[in-house]
Amino acid sequence: MTHPSPHPGPVGPPSGPAAPPARRDEAPNLINGATRHGILGQKRIRHPWELPLLGVGVAVTGIGYLIWLVFVIMTIVNLIRGTGPTIFTLGDTLIGSYLVQLFVILLVFPLIIWIARALMYAQQRATALRMSPTQFPEGYRIVAEAASQFGLRRVPDAYVASGNGVINAFAFGHGFRRSVVLYSDMFEVGGAPRDPEALRFVIGHEVGHIAAGHVSYFRLVLANLISYVPLLGSAFSRSQEYTADNFGHSYCPGGSLGAMGVLSGGKYLNAEVNVHELADRAATEKGLWVHIVNWRSSHPIITWRAHALRDRSRRGHLWFRPGDAIFGLYTTPGAWYRGPLPAGSTFSGPYPTPEQVLAMLDAADAVRPAGTLGQFGRFNGADYSDRMPMRQLQLSPPLLSTPVGGPPQGPSGPGASPSGPVGPPRGPAGPMGPKSSGGSAGPAPQGGYGSAGPAPQSGYGSPASQGGYGSAPQGGYSASAQSAAGPSPLAPPARPSGAADPAGTDPYTQGPQGTASADNPWGMPPRS
Repeated sequence: MTHPSPHPGPVGPPSGPAAPPARRDEAPNLINGATRHGILGQKRIRHPWELPLLGVGVAVTGIGYLIWLVFVIMTIVNLIRGTGPTIFTLGDTLIGSYLVQLFVILLVFPLIIWIARALMYAQQRATALRMSPTQFPEGYRIVAEAASQFGLRRVPDAYVASGNGVINAFAFGHGFRRSVVLYSDMFEVGGAPRDPEALRFVIGHEVGHIAAGHVSYFRLVLANLISYVPLLGSAFSRSQEYTADNFGHSYCPGGSLGAMGVLSGGKYLNAEVNVHELADRAATEKGLWVHIVNWRSSHPIITWRAHALRDRSRRGHLWFRPGDAIFGLYTTPGAWYRGPLPAGSTFSGPYPTPEQVLAMLDAADAVRPAGTLGQFGRFNGADYSDRMPMRQLQLSPPLLSTPVGGPPQGPSGPGASPSGPVGPPRGPAGPMGPKSSGGSAGPAPQGGYGSAGPAPQSGYGSPASQGGYGSAPQGGYSASAQSAAGPSPLAPPARPSGAADPAGTDPYTQGPQGTASADNPWGMPPRS
């Protein structure tokens, strides 16, 4: 006996002629890969270091298994002969004990990976909220759209898990199934009151990990031993993150600004992050220790990452900061704006005194556009109509280009008064060359490093493995609210009415910024 559907209409039985069945791609298998682009995936979207380092990882793993096979043959032969060392007797020495551990690990490693992925999948199925057409449909639509753009044969499962204050997202796989997980704190950044573009970028980054094959079981098994090689293991992980960032940028270029804001400032202060200042510090913060921090990290450090997302004509820097010259082979001046504060790599002499800082703050206040103060986070339900729109604030050039105020005249003497809010406006210091004032930027290349094709997508957030190495998450993003009122978020900020400009120059003309657009959200000028 049949019952009429309680929901007539789109979810009930069709009242008209049956629609033709949708074309269904061949299911993923060992030959065709997870995407329609084949096993190697989409071309010209990967970071150029990723595949070479993958080859090194496969070679390291191959050497490890070759050593394992030698020990197996040696043990069998010596057991038959009754003389000579075996795997069971090597453990008596220090070196031998390490070799025995390697033997045991390699013997069970593929099984460990399989079990870890199965448990990860079961954990999400048992405890997380699953996105569906009924639950979190907006987020599920983003996942499906990204999967379609990247050519995935099947849409990954999508889950929202309790973040408990942690901002993160990750992708993983088990068998031929693929999944994306967003921590609730990351998911909260979406929606009209916050920064839906940033959420789209993050989801694009995670789906990009899947499209690039980073969560493949055989990739993890064949290349995982590179993670135990100093420097190379973390470099391999960073190259994959840059690739996933390229995917995220190709899916939602404008979301890269909010994503960088959330990674550096969190889900409430992200709207107040000046992304140009953040990206410039990749070039101005020098020194060995900064490089060591990057070399040890599984994800690119945030300043370098922001710099790579801003300048789409170059690959993300894996080893040396933007602006380094290696053996004189290249120079990349990567800073676009001049600020008044010294870099941390300088000695303490150039650091300003309290009197100088107060003078600089007073000078900046004299030209500060309306709606730029109150930088204490943006929250749902609050009225921010008197604040500068989020994107406009994030893209504002620094108010000061040079320090102001002289040294204090004595312990009790007055500090020097500012000679003007800014020094002369500065043209571009960056690799794109001179910029004519008011010039309009053409669309920035999104996809390769210098290519105009789709750009790779990546992951964010806290370091995590990519669906394999113990199945820890791979990063996360988020962004903040944008006021519906006020000027266009991509328009240059206006000087407040009656604000003085003693230097005779508008500080917002100092930088190389072109016209922001959907394809060029950072407002980068055309290359000369």
